[in-house]
Amino acid sequence: MLTPRINEIEFLRFFAALSVVFFHYSFRGYAADNMSIMPYPFLSQFSKYGYLGVDLFFIISGFVILMTTADKSLKSFVVSRIIRLYPTFGICCTITFTVILLIGGSQYPASMLQYLINMTMLNEFINVPSIDDVYWSLFVEIRFYALVSVVLLMGLMDRVQIIIICWLMLALVLEALPIGILRRILIVDYAAYFIVGSTYFLIWSKGISFTRVVIVILSLGLALFESIKKLPAFEQHYNTTMNIFVVTGIITTFFFVMLLISLRNTGFLGSKYWLSAGTLTYPLYLIHQNVGFMIFNVAYPVLNPHLLFWGTIIAVVGIAYAVHSLVEKKVSLPMKKAINNLLDKITV
Repeated sequence: MLTPRINEIEFLRFFAALSVVFFHYSFRGYAADNMSIMPYPFLSQFSKYGYLGVDLFFIISGFVILMTTADKSLKSFVVSRIIRLYPTFGICCTITFTVILLIGGSQYPASMLQYLINMTMLNEFINVPSIDDVYWSLFVEIRFYALVSVVLLMGLMDRVQIIIICWLMLALVLEALPIGILRRILIVDYAAYFIVGSTYFLIWSKGISFTRVVIVILSLGLALFESIKKLPAFEQHYNTTMNIFVVTGIITTFFFVMLLISLRNTGFLGSKYWLSAGTLTYPLYLIHQNVGFMIFNVAYPVLNPHLLFWGTIIAVVGIAYAVHSLVEKKVSLPMKKAINNLLDKITV
């Protein structure tokens, strides 16, 4: 069965990706000494909150992953995730590594062995540095997929609401009794987003209920607590000041907008064009950070900073479009057939 695409969610994907791009290019790159210039100091006062776009990604992931597993077996889920993640990641990782070899210099070192291990998408789990720091969120996603796989393996998808409640309760308990290994397994730092996204899918597919409203409220509280807890370290690392009310407002807005979508009250905003924009988000997210930083460092001050800033954004969006058109669209179906054929032979 084909998974339906909700155009409003595709818009939110693209918005989240762009917010992260602007965060990196107009704030983080300069603040963390990865980039030689800050083209728009005024813009940085707003774009420094763009890192919260990743939190929105996690909410969307909770919604979409539960949607994709509703009628699938463990085998189908694993195959779908491999097809979704690996082809695009492989080409984007290769592009980044190539740019590092060409213009990375001493600031962006990477060895062939490091690149090859990165290509497995498992490097974090064996303590091999990523060739682009932006990959960190992929490892969070993979841990979420692992939890979903366990649920599928145990045949408990029909009791997913109970599992969500247990996950939320354990996450809240682990805030008071921080057991490191359990926090990591249960992704406590970001669990609220996956939990609420999954709950929003239940609301979208089965309707709202008192229990689901309580889950949303408790998840919002946990998400705000985690985000506020991290602010002092963020401020110290980037030598900036963050407004707690802005952070709270942005996260609450994400929760509210996704609630409206789950209640099916935003269909009038769902342009078919958002689907095309949404398909660019994964390659755009993967390719933009270090490639963009290296372009900035090499091209400035030869190029006008305004031309360099906007030109780089257009360039990475163009690369993302090319990756989607030439890789994702053309490789996915043949790869799916090949994997399924291989698995069929193994299980015979």
